[in-house]
Formats: sequence, C-alpha cells, structure tokens
Amino acid sequence: FNFGPGYLDMSPRLVYRSQNHPRPRAIEDLVGRDIEVAAGSAHADLLRELKTQHPGLVWHENDSQDSDGLMDLVWSQLIDYTIANAIEVSLKQRFYPELSVAFALDNSAAQAGGATDKNKRRVKWALAKNPDDSLLVATQRFFREIADNGELATLISEHFEHIPLLNYVDRRAFVRDINRKLPRYLDDFKQAADKHGFDWRLLAALGYQESHWNPRARSPTGVRGIMMLTLITADFIGVENRLDPKQSIAGGAAYLRRMMDRLPRGITEPDRTWLALAAYNVGFGHLEDARIITRQQGGDASKWAEVKQRLPLLSRRKWHRKTKHGYARGNEPVVYVSNIRNYYDLLKWHDEAASATAPQRPTMPFPVNSPML
Repeated sequence: FNFGPGYLDMSPRLVYRSQNHPRPRAIEDLVGRDIEVAAGSAHADLLRELKTQHPGLVWHENDSQDSDGLMDLVWSQLIDYTIANAIEVSLKQRFYPELSVAFALDNSAAQAGGATDKNKRRVKWALAKNPDDSLLVATQRFFREIADNGELATLISEHFEHIPLLNYVDRRAFVRDINRKLPRYLDDFKQAADKHGFDWRLLAALGYQESHWNPRARSPTGVRGIMMLTLITADFIGVENRLDPKQSIAGGAAYLRRMMDRLPRGITEPDRTWLALAAYNVGFGHLEDARIITRQQGGDASKWAEVKQRLPLLSRRKWHRKTKHGYARGNEPVVYVSNIRNYYDLLKWHDEAASATAPQRPTMPFPVNSPML
C-alpha cells in the first residue's frame, strides 16, 4: 500500500479497570496477567515487539472481539488488560468511567527499543500501489487543502474535542443522577421537547449543565431553577415561577428555540445547535460579537469549531473594547457546550441501552425540524 498523510492520533494505551484494581506502572507488571488484544491487529504486533525485551510477556489474540468489545471485557472484569487507541479509550470512558489508562505503550516501546515513530500510529488512507500514482497525489492534495482551509480541524473538533472534559467524578455523578433525579422531570423534558422541536435528551443535558436537575438551584447572579433563567428572561417568555420544574423546563426550551430562530438561516446542523447553546449561556449579543471577530479573522462564522476559538477573546480588553456588547467571560460558553454534548451522548447511550428491546426511531442531537432532516 501507499499511505496518505496522517491526521488523527491512534497511539496505543494499556486499558484496565481502576475500581478495586492497582494501576500497572510498567511492562513488567503485565507478566503473568490476563491480556487480550484483537487478533491480527497492530496492537498484537506491538506486543510482539515488546516481547523481545520482556520474554515473560504472554497474551491472547481474540478473533471475535475488536478493541471496543475487549474494553467491555475489561470493565466486566473478565480479563485484566487490553490495548486500545487513545480515541477509542476516550469514547469508551464516557460510558464506563471505571476504565482507565495505565500508560501509553508507545513510551514503553521506546524504552524497549521498539518502533517509536508516532506518525506510524496515526490514521491514514491506504491506497493500493500501482504504476499510476495520480490517486495518491490527489489524496495528498486533498489533505493539504482541508488542512489549509480549516475543514480538517473543524471535523476533528466536531467529533472529538468535547470528549475529554468530563472527569471520572463528573461521569459517575451524572450516571447516578440519571437514575435518581431524572425520572421526576422526564415527562416535562419530553413535553417541552415535543412542543419546541428538540430531542428531549438535549434539553435534559442542558438542564443538567445548568443546575444538575435541581429545581431550587440559585446562582450568585440571581438566575434560578432547573434551567437557571434570569428574571428578565422568565418575564419575557412567560414563566411566572422559576422554581416550578415544569415551568422552568418549558421556559428553557422556549428560550433555546428563540436563540435557534435568531441565528441566520444559512447555519446548518449541528453547528446551529451548538451556537444556540452558546448564546443561551453567554447571551446572543456576545455570540454575535464572537461571530463578527471570526469573520474579521477570515474564519467561517457559521461553524462552531471556528467561533469557539474566538469566544475567549471577549474577555481580553484588546478585543472586547471594539465589540458592540463589550466584555464577556468567553471561555465559559466553550466549556458549557462541550459539557452538554458529553451529557447528551451519555443520555442517549443510557436511554438506548434501557430501551434495547423496544423499536428505535432515528434521533439526532439537534431539532427534529432541522434543515438537515
């Protein structure tokens, strides 16, 4: 094969279950333990490299499970360890917070004298070798173009950058609250979502980010309730009692719908939803200021991945003194949206797992009346 440019880190990690299990610190700690990797995988090749320096290292190559399935076995304590790439581990940890990384195996390979070129651990397109290399040249040109115009960074940001923000404690607390708190407000979230054209799990994720589903929550600035509405916002959208869960959830959904509708029609999903969530947090005016800065810097103001890079500038005097709406804590909506995306993914996983025997209709993290649909 010929290979195109590397564009996504797939460095191998040793995965174990941290709950009630000591963390292995080095390859020597793996000798005599139950290790499984996918048969025929690069991870099996890596173990063979390491075995030249650690003859006691033994493992099983599983021909019926991929890395994702093997991490399930680790979580279920059916095996001690497996190997998965960095992105696979991050994705899995959202749903199984007890899974942890012991160490990066690239570093271990370096100590053992094995292959250490990290570029070999990156995702690449593989092309059959033949005398005509025009497809390879086109592939290289394509990756240069999407790297230069920001499309590659946007795609990576859209799918992966929000994943690591929630820590172990956050994830465990959220899963606990799904079972303990959410059932009290589930019907209210579903009714509000149906009325305003949202996935109920998106509204529930928003509510959790705002208050951890606490109907009596109150901030030092005076916002209150599950959806943490200001008094002005509550009056504007007709909420009489911000501490009433049903009214708060309905009001939060109505306000998010207003943010969605105020955005230019040309902004498509899922960016439309992420931008609207940012406006819910920081205010529509400040979001518009960040979009203006994005355009001034040659970026695409309709892309969340580009606008979120400029939002933190609103806290710098050099920038906010030039804007219409002035100073804002621009880092907050970036973290805010990332957390909601994580909560949404967890809710979706939990909901679908609970309904595994029921027919599923396709769902999206953005409104059901989106132009994408």
